[in-house]
Amino acid sequence: MSNSLAPLANDVDTRVFSTSMVISGVRCALTYVILPFLAPLAGVSSGVGPWIGLPLGLVAIAANVLSIRRFWRSNHRWKWPMSLINGAVIGLLTVLVMMDLLDVLG
Repeated sequence: MSNSLAPLANDVDTRVFSTSMVISGVRCALTYVILPFLAPLAGVSSGVGPWIGLPLGLVAIAANVLSIRRFWRSNHRWKWPMSLINGAVIGLLTVLVMMDLLDVLG
């Protein structure tokens, strides 16, 4: 990659990372803050959380994997710290997805 394209690639990498973190945050906010309190007020069953959390969790994991791939493909100088952050988020999301899956199947 030429030097003239490096800042552009870094901007895209940062945007992909930010997007993956936002998706992960939205999933957690919906599952643990919004749905438990607002769903009953709207007349929606409280058991709807796992049905929303499961697909959102899978999308969030995919977005985090994409973020890791972008950082490594561009040989970004922050690839190791960002990979560790993404990896930790993927680990937490995997546990949450498994819990949602158990709730859906149980």
